[in-house]
Amino acid sequence: MPARNEQATVGEVVRGVMTALDCCVLVVNDASNDETASAAASAGAIVISLPFQLGAWGATQAGMRYALRNQYERVITLDADGQHHPDQLPRLLQAHIDSGADVTIGTCPGRLSAAKRVAWAYFRLITGLSVTDFTSGLRIYGRRAIRALASREASLIDYQDIGVLILLRRKALRIAETPTQMSARRNGASRIFSSWFTVARYMIATTVLSIARVGARERRRGLEARPQ
Repeated sequence: MPARNEQATVGEVVRGVMTALDCCVLVVNDASNDETASAAASAGAIVISLPFQLGAWGATQAGMRYALRNQYERVITLDADGQHHPDQLPRLLQAHIDSGADVTIGTCPGRLSAAKRVAWAYFRLITGLSVTDFTSGLRIYGRRAIRALASREASLIDYQDIGVLILLRRKALRIAETPTQMSARRNGASRIFSSWFTVARYMIATTVLSIARVGARERRRGLEARPQ
């Protein structure tokens, strides 16, 4: 659970997860300047505090590396701001097990704004990914996905959503989805959809990323097709 300045909600989320799944909860404190770390620890979480802010993906990858080092078979990621309902986790886990997928994304199509629906349709077109909600942070990753995302290669990802999914598909990992309930965020605003400027920056950066990934894949196919 990556968390930055989430002291108001992180403890409640940690307790909810532990009640729902009776599992270990890791909170990666992304250099918060409030009491996020102590609130998470008081609720029973293992806490890693980063010395400087890495952003959502950097904090998440730190958690992936912790899980890999400690030989966890699965990682569930969710937000610390209360958007994701811990009581949905058993259902998400069962869907993941039943599907046999490497990654399962919890989605809530009803919460998507018109702008997001247009953006996601565009990204489905250019990436070839059949994903309902590219920015859902509610996901379950299996061992192969954990290993891929803990790698140095994955450290270069800027936007954790589409960048992660493109990397996983390039590793031939299977991605599934299941519907879940979610709430609106209690504090703050969307990092991506906070203004038209950030929306434009996100779409441009992700388009370049998608084209670069596709181009690299095609170059590899060309090299593999050459006679030896």
